[in-house]
Amino acid sequence: MAESTRIIVLVGLMGSGKSRVGFELAKLLKLPFVDSDKEIEKAAGMKISEIFETLGEDAFRQGELRVIERLLSGGSKVLASGGGAFIQPGVRAAIKGKAVSVWLKAGLDTLVERTGRTNHRPLLQGTDPAQKLKELMDARYPIYAEADITLVTDDQAPREMARRIARELEQLEQKENP
Repeated sequence: MAESTRIIVLVGLMGSGKSRVGFELAKLLKLPFVDSDKEIEKAAGMKISEIFETLGEDAFRQGELRVIERLLSGGSKVLASGGGAFIQPGVRAAIKGKAVSVWLKAGLDTLVERTGRTNHRPLLQGTDPAQKLKELMDARYPIYAEADITLVTDDQAPREMARRIARELEQLEQKENP
């Protein structure tokens, strides 16, 4: 695919591959890669888990909205959003207005396996991860389905996912500019 002139936002649950696939996609498209969670941590001066712990989820979501709006006002890039970002109506509207959204959809077994590799997921602390992820899937998947492009990430390497997204973006551009 030729260099993109758009902002591409990856959405999906934790463990769906947004950061790893986003990095590969940015490399492929020769665009900067930005992870909104890392930008939130920079802006707040603390880790996301600390924000949740000290300020609460509502404060985190407010900061997340401000950071994503700022990132969407910049130039072309690949943006990995946090798992709950696209669920917020304000974030979703901003993304729909200024970017192409790509939902990286994964099955429960994939999410449990991938999120089990680390312990920095605030929503999974002190809970049964599989049960919590299933609850999040039930609540969020209907909203993620509003994304412009949906691709299943189960059993897919990040580089191959990046190539698939690039092909989908090319097809989308051809539809919009025949």
